[in-house]
Amino acid sequence: MARLFPGNFYLYAARAVRGFGDGFAAIILPAYLSALGFSSFETGLVATAALLGSALLTLLIGLVAPRYGLRTLLLVCAGLMVVTGVGLASLHYFVFILLIAFIGTVNPTIGDIGVHVPLEQTFVTGGSLDDERTRILARYSLIGALSIAAGALAAGAPDSFLFSSADKTKALQFMFVFYGGLGIITGILYFKLPPDHSKQEQQTSPLGPSRGIVYKLAALFSLDAFASGFVAQSLLAFWLFQKFELSLGAASTFFFWSNLLSAFSYPVAGYLGTKFGLVNTIVFTHLPAAACLIIAAFTPNLTVVLILLLVRSALSQMDVPTRTSYVLAVVTPAERPAAASFTAVPRSLAASISPAISGALLATSFAGMPLVISGVLKSIYDLTLLFSFRHLRPPEEQGSR
Repeated sequence: MARLFPGNFYLYAARAVRGFGDGFAAIILPAYLSALGFSSFETGLVATAALLGSALLTLLIGLVAPRYGLRTLLLVCAGLMVVTGVGLASLHYFVFILLIAFIGTVNPTIGDIGVHVPLEQTFVTGGSLDDERTRILARYSLIGALSIAAGALAAGAPDSFLFSSADKTKALQFMFVFYGGLGIITGILYFKLPPDHSKQEQQTSPLGPSRGIVYKLAALFSLDAFASGFVAQSLLAFWLFQKFELSLGAASTFFFWSNLLSAFSYPVAGYLGTKFGLVNTIVFTHLPAAACLIIAAFTPNLTVVLILLLVRSALSQMDVPTRTSYVLAVVTPAERPAAASFTAVPRSLAASISPAISGALLATSFAGMPLVISGVLKSIYDLTLLFSFRHLRPPEEQGSR
């Protein structure tokens, strides 16, 4: 069993609070933009702005991390979360919403893309052994996904008795103010992290002997992220609202179960990664998930579509802890923060391009096209990763194979 290092408890708690906010924000965001009168294309632009801003901020943080340390930068991220919630609730002009999305922390994908992620992953794996790393990251991902699932369920609150007498738009605005409040709680938890841990992480170096490997992985991960951007949770929710007239309450229940399945796939991924290898686990869980997306795009029955999407959720996120563990395993310890940042930034940049395209495609006669494109690109990513890296094994696999 992976050890619990000093300070990790507070980081896990902060991940849970942040995940709860991300869980409902990703679902209510398209409903809120629609209530304000914005189109599917404009919703896609907001998602693109959020991911693009996250990528650039992640790059900036990667450059200044050795100077300020992890805890300080995480506190800055918590402050941005507060600004995001208050800003989205109070600014109603599209250009201002676009700006808040760009500089803020709202995450339309609710996945492992975001300014917090490389900082938290670097912190939580500090001092871990090779055979503990994947399990620690699986625990981190499990906590995040469970909290996201709870947040997704809370997204139905504006449709519930809690806001029965309130205007729908005002109820959604209250949810964003609540999101800002969660940012304050997250900041308090980050403040309790040991500062000495952050200083230890400053003993890092830029990419050196592992540069070529990291560049190739970053390119492949970018392709996967570009594909994921077509079906970011906010846009997937919009597709269900538009095609099947799914209510906000029904959508929140569906995404609760969807995220719950993703959550319990993380410890399974840790086990499979240990038994069958990290690359094999990534590829052979991802491929059937991509097939589910493609089939769902052509399926007219809502029940069948939801089942396919649930199966996808149970499989598609198994690559999250295994992929991160693989990156940290195939580089030298001193290169790990740089490798985590370098692979995270291109992912965010790539993921920021596709939501705007997806938003435009959602307005066409075949609104399922984003799902098809995503599934095909993800399949290409999986097969390329398999054939390019199946022989490059992390240290814990080299002795047993």
